Amino acid sequence: MPPTGRLAVQPWMSDPRTRRVLDALARDGIGVRFVGGCVRDALLGKDVVDIDLAIDHPPEAAMRALTAAHLKVIPTGIKHGTITAVSGGRPYEITTLRRDVETDGRHAIVAFTDDWRADAARRDFTFNAMFCDASGDLWDFFSGRDDLVAGRVRFVGDAATRIDEDVLRTLRFFRFHAWYGRAPFDADGFAACRAAAGKLRSLSAERVRKELLKLLAADDPAATIEAMAAIGLFSHWLPEHGGTDLLRRVVANERAVSVADGLRRLAAIIGPAGDATMIGKRLRLSTQESLRLTVMLSAEPVIDVGHGAAAVRRQVYQLGNALYVDRLMRASDAGLPAWMQAYRLATTWTAPELPVSGGDVLKAGVPAGRRVGALVAALEGWWIDRDFAPDRAACLAELRRRIEAGEGA
Repeated sequence: MPPTGRLAVQPWMSDPRTRRVLDALARDGIGVRFVGGCVRDALLGKDVVDIDLAIDHPPEAAMRALTAAHLKVIPTGIKHGTITAVSGGRPYEITTLRRDVETDGRHAIVAFTDDWRADAARRDFTFNAMFCDASGDLWDFFSGRDDLVAGRVRFVGDAATRIDEDVLRTLRFFRFHAWYGRAPFDADGFAACRAAAGKLRSLSAERVRKELLKLLAADDPAATIEAMAAIGLFSHWLPEHGGTDLLRRVVANERAVSVADGLRRLAAIIGPAGDATMIGKRLRLSTQESLRLTVMLSAEPVIDVGHGAAAVRRQVYQLGNALYVDRLMRASDAGLPAWMQAYRLATTWTAPELPVSGGDVLKAGVPAGRRVGALVAALEGWWIDRDFAPDRAACLAELRRRIEAGEGA
């Protein structure tokens, strides 16, 4: 099939690192085209991060060609036709054209093919099924470009069939709508997702977590989250969903300082009775993610930006910079000058270390035991109350005074 359109040649397409990969494959007669997200985002004028390639030969043939060109090759998913070439430190995921032989909603058995349209037909959404070569020729078998321009997330072919092949596509429908779509939802896709809501429990926690956090990192995911809740997509994986009022505040605050954090937004849609430990286990969050979630869902400490810089520094010291920012995003509105001052302080101030330690207490003649810890804790409180200003000499003098006064004994 001849090309259906054109895409202006992009810098990443003519990058010497990219050319080296393309030339190595072409020398062995392997047809290669850019595919998926890099084509989609280039058409929208967005920055392209990941470059994926499709080829019309088996992965072993590509590995031989790339190795002969002295490129590093990693068989990342060779069973399914995927390898990764590394050129100049940049990874290129390369996948052989495929057609589905058998699917069960979670995994697929595939066969390799040299039919570009057959490969496009097994992909999820029309704007993810476009190919482009290095000269800018575009192959768009299912009007993905039109859907992209219209802000329409549309399944390739029959929506229910695509979901039966991989239930995760239900979440991907909403994730891509949050990032690229405009209201209203594609009616057929939305109806198929509604019908498949009960099947989400069959997915692994890792896949659900990944999609949910990606969705929440979109510019403004609130309306999409509300639609998902309305058709029961959270009933198994996040029954603690508590609405989007707090999410809207967090999104507005993050926008004010040009950041976006999926986990912070996940915390914002969890109701007040949500148990961070339980949710962390269910979604297989990392230890660090679970800690953040616990701090964000905790009632204390209350973040009040109206008490000046010293109060902010006290809480930043107690929580750490990143956890303070997590709670600040939930606390009040970025439109307040005090909020912005607190944010700037929390992202630029480095908390000092207490100038004295338990070793200093021991050197001052206090025997090892509970009193050592009590004196250090009391001294730290005194130091914090003075906005971290006392230096080591002042802290040692205060330590001596407290020891002589019999404190902590």
